Amino acid sequence: MMLDHVGIPVSDFARSKEFYTKALRPLDYELVMEVEGAAGFGSKGKPEFWFGEGAVHDKIHIAFAAENREQVRKFYEAALAAGGKDNGPPGVRAHYHPNYYGAFVLDPDGHNIEAVCHKPE
Repeated sequence: MMLDHVGIPVSDFARSKEFYTKALRPLDYELVMEVEGAAGFGSKGKPEFWFGEGAVHDKIHIAFAAENREQVRKFYEAALAAGGKDNGPPGVRAHYHPNYYGAFVLDPDGHNIEAVCHKPE
C-alpha cells in the first residue's frame, strides 16, 4: 500500500458521516474513530479515510477497493440511497484495463467517490 491514510474537507460533518456510513458499508468499511471533529473510516480497526468539516474549494476523486463486482454494485446502490448522485453506474471501464469494474457517485459536497474491483467476474 502506498498511502497510510487520506483526509478530505466536507461542508457538513453530520451529513457526510451519515452518507459515508451507509455508502461504505457494502465494502466492509466502517466508522473506526472520531477525533476532534474528524471521522475515520476503515476496516480491521484502522482508519484510512478521514474527513472533517472545512472549506471545500476543489472536488477530489477517491476510489475505494472492492473485493468483487457485487460489492461495487451494492456500494453504488447504497451511495445513491444515502443521497449521492450518479456519476457513472457500475460497469467495465476497459479503457483502464479489461477487468476494471467501477461505479462512481458524487458525495454531498460533489467529490467523485468510486468503488472499483480489478478482478474478473
